[in-house]
Amino acid sequence: MNLEEKIKRINELYHKSQDVGLTDEEKEEQKQLRQDYVASVRNNLKSQLDNINIQEADGSITNLGKKYGKRQA
Repeated sequence: MNLEEKIKRINELYHKSQDVGLTDEEKEEQKQLRQDYVASVRNNLKSQLDNINIQEADGSITNLGKKYGKRQA
């Protein structure tokens, strides 16, 4: 399932939860989809931040990905 499909399904489950409620299986599916979505957003943000270059006061360029982004949490 791609990200667009996951978002669509998250929204469907949300609307169903507001209308009639969710089964335990649907609640678990919703939880997993939300976790996947958040992980995807974090990975995309990290990729963007890893590609940022900062020009230092002395004129040198520091790549934040090389300086900070390669560490594993």
